[in-house]
Amino acid sequence: MRIVDPHIHMQSRTTDDYRVMAEAGIAAVCEPAFWPGVDRQFPETHLDYFNLLTTFEPARAAKRGIRHFAFLGVNPKESENVELAEKVLARIDPYLDRPTCLGMGEIGLNRNTDAEVAMLRRQLVMAAERKVLCIIHTPHGAQKPRGTEIIADVIRQVDPPRNLAVIDHCVRDTLDVALATGCWCGLTVYPGKLSPEEAAALIRDRGPERMLLNSSADWEDSDPLAVLVTVGVMREMAMPESVIDRIVWHNPTEFLGQNPKFKRQLSA
Repeated sequence: MRIVDPHIHMQSRTTDDYRVMAEAGIAAVCEPAFWPGVDRQFPETHLDYFNLLTTFEPARAAKRGIRHFAFLGVNPKESENVELAEKVLARIDPYLDRPTCLGMGEIGLNRNTDAEVAMLRRQLVMAAERKVLCIIHTPHGAQKPRGTEIIADVIRQVDPPRNLAVIDHCVRDTLDVALATGCWCGLTVYPGKLSPEEAAALIRDRGPERMLLNSSADWEDSDPLAVLVTVGVMREMAMPESVIDRIVWHNPTEFLGQNPKFKRQLSA
């Protein structure tokens, strides 16, 4: 079985993780830009990070037999500093043009503030103008339902190509709102988001259409093999192998393959 994890933060993981992932059948990963644990203070620290995600990390992955792709942007937790965010976006284009960058992400909301909404709209417009993919982060916990509704409103206002966007970290209570936008929906197997059993049940109940499954593994408690663990749960539920294969391979390659860079790099 071949697997794509379309959302994972490999800069936070060890080379041992890459090795185990490759042995488990993970052929490709996508790493969206995210918060490093403290807010960055300068545009250049963002740009250095973008450089790392599009040079060092793909090379590190390739040594273990995995293709690495990036999504770049100002993440929601750092969108409050609008002045800094604008300076970053003014200089992001050369990084978006790099061979392994597939689009913008993760953009979205954290606390549903006006600044976050403005920066989400700004980056969604940029992605739409460039006709590139985007990964949209929905908030954690109690903020998630309202945040998902706000994201849906912004999508209706900006009107980007729906097939190029994924609303990520959906849960049972927010999935209908996300699906109604026409975008792809991401299911994240991660503590505080979905358990493998919850993710498998959503796929069983709603079907695999426009669904992506990811681990979002990072420097917190998380599992870079969460997608594979969920495959095991789906098999225990006696779900058809065709559905499982669609979720972990055909859906992500269909979504990501809309950017020609993905197909070129995957077959290289």
